[in-house]
Amino acid sequence: MALRRAGKLADAARLYEELLKTEPRNFDALHALGIIRYQTGRIEDAEKLIGAAVQAKPTAHDAHYNRGCLLQRLGRPDDAVAAFDRAIALKPDYMEALVNRAGMLSVLKRHDEAVLSLDQVIALNPNIAEVWNNRGGALMATNRPEDALASYDRAVALKPGYADAWKNRAMLLTALGRQQDAIDSFSKLIALEPHNVQALRSRADLLLMIKRNEEAAASYQQYLRRMPDDADAWTHQGIALVESKRQLEALAAFDRAIALNPSDADAWSYRGNVLFELKRFDEAASAYEKALSFAPDLPYGQGFLAQARLRCCDWSHIEEDRQKIAASLRVGKPVIDPFGNMIVSNSLDDQLQCARIAAADSMPINAARMWQGERYQHDRIRVAYLSADFRPHPVAFLIAGVFEEHDKGRFEISGISFGPDDKSAMRARISAAFERFIDVRGRSDIEVATLLRQMEIDVAVDLTGFCEYGRPEILSYRPAPVQVNYLGFPGTYGADYIDYIIADRIIIPADQRHLFSEQVVYLPHAYQANDRKRAVAPRRPTRREAGLPDVGTVFCAFNNAYKITPTVFDVWMRLLSNVEGSVLWLLGDNAAAIQNLKREAEARGVAPERLIFAPRVAPDEHLARFGLADLFLDTLPYNAHTTASDALWTGVPVVTCQGRTFAGRVAGSLLRAVGLRDLVTETMADYESLSIELGRDRETLAELKQGLHSPPWFRGPCRARC
Repeated sequence: MALRRAGKLADAARLYEELLKTEPRNFDALHALGIIRYQTGRIEDAEKLIGAAVQAKPTAHDAHYNRGCLLQRLGRPDDAVAAFDRAIALKPDYMEALVNRAGMLSVLKRHDEAVLSLDQVIALNPNIAEVWNNRGGALMATNRPEDALASYDRAVALKPGYADAWKNRAMLLTALGRQQDAIDSFSKLIALEPHNVQALRSRADLLLMIKRNEEAAASYQQYLRRMPDDADAWTHQGIALVESKRQLEALAAFDRAIALNPSDADAWSYRGNVLFELKRFDEAASAYEKALSFAPDLPYGQGFLAQARLRCCDWSHIEEDRQKIAASLRVGKPVIDPFGNMIVSNSLDDQLQCARIAAADSMPINAARMWQGERYQHDRIRVAYLSADFRPHPVAFLIAGVFEEHDKGRFEISGISFGPDDKSAMRARISAAFERFIDVRGRSDIEVATLLRQMEIDVAVDLTGFCEYGRPEILSYRPAPVQVNYLGFPGTYGADYIDYIIADRIIIPADQRHLFSEQVVYLPHAYQANDRKRAVAPRRPTRREAGLPDVGTVFCAFNNAYKITPTVFDVWMRLLSNVEGSVLWLLGDNAAAIQNLKREAEARGVAPERLIFAPRVAPDEHLARFGLADLFLDTLPYNAHTTASDALWTGVPVVTCQGRTFAGRVAGSLLRAVGLRDLVTETMADYESLSIELGRDRETLAELKQGLHSPPWFRGPCRARC
């Protein structure tokens, strides 16, 4: 014993061995030598010696406990539990044995017994943080998460610096979907262990999940300083930066991910998304092609590729893209987003299928229905408009006046904004029109839905749908009794949580109502609202200042380049060939589109110089120059919408071919509403012949323009009240 205390374990062991030669059942010698063998790493010898000791003295509770610990180390949990049981039978308040017994029971998946064992310890001493932490783990294994959370809470209350308990608490809260509480726990853990890379990564992932994107980007940066070769983390860092509108930094992050893992389809796809936002559409297409080469069934990949090609008027694969997308949709694959499908498809059946796939894909798991049928007792009907576009945007240009014309005596209107705040005059005007205007960009979908429910909104109107920055998931939680799709997204939601779509009988004929998941509410004349206060710059430029010839017919088509198809472009080139001295005035959307359109014109025998590209300018300046055109040529399968209204407001007649889908029938709806039904054609052949006829008939064009400058449909104050 003296040698052991002096640390001379080998000498002490030799003496014990000598003693055991003459007294082989000497308990003290067997037990002590077993402990020395344990201390020197000879675990199996130690277990045999202490096993012999308990045979020599079966009432020695410490020996049973020590043997249990050795059996635990040897991976014999059943035998270890039996040893701890004997120790506890001899000493019922043996806390160490109870704790270790619980650990072995958990290994054996006898979790309920483990909890009971730990409860015995707590009854003896309720102030041991480690016991509460272990109890939380056992309770989690028995699927009692709320009780487990209470145990972890007790552990950190007893020992605020207990990193393992904070980690377990954070992981449990993550599993419970309580992201903010989980983030707080991970932050506590990181404060205790600044170099805990898993905690840094988990916190960053949670911040990204609840759209706290700036904080997520910073948290990923902390993690990546320590783990710079984690390609997946660079990809997530890029996503956070994209959502924070830091596209160039995001592009660098995706490039780093690709450098680390060149076959990472997700990184290539996200890289394509950034390039798409930067209007570098040809580069975006190349990135999507790369992504699909590694993952041919990448969700939405084929759709992104098709849209990038169309944005730069690259028609080399247009029919192949359409066929692949249609075939994938018909077997239920998430191949394209609903807005993108409107560009490539003229099938309402496919558009409904696409919307259903997207709605199901974006539906939160186990989304609880917030409104349960309660009847609100409000003095006024509460209407909330949800939009990403309360700024200089086509939707805002159309609907700003509606907000101002609402009957505030009967309706209480709120604006819920989840799009960019550009500090513009339009945003200020719109926010002033609402009684409550709430910017929810920093809130998660469920938080926004909860807000709507707390506000007891009667009617929620989504003005964005599946368009850019759209957040259709908000209404999937059913926060309002009545939920409506209007104006921003020209198609069906494909979801049972949207009750109504606002339309007119042109854009959704009665025989097409079954192809919309919503009930159709018809407005009497045209579905599209328009703002009578649109600002027009006081000075119109001359033709020469706008780059146009002084004489000759100016056909214009100011739709986005992605709406131009080869079929439509063929007609336009024949128009230029048949109308002497005419030019086609297009929007200069991006350099790749301009280059490709010039090449396509030349291939059709038209001098590229007859295509004139207008740079983007401020909205009021654009409206001022619009009137220089003689005739607006519409596109198909996706018509001009706000742009058609712009043309009519500025006195430019529009020729359209009525399509099969909502998006392809808007211009026809507007023309009928202003009394120009004769400018709506049913076939592309009629569209072409009418455009040629008007292009050659300067007198008729002048009469049409004059009629639009003093229309019978726009006189006096608005009498209807919304």
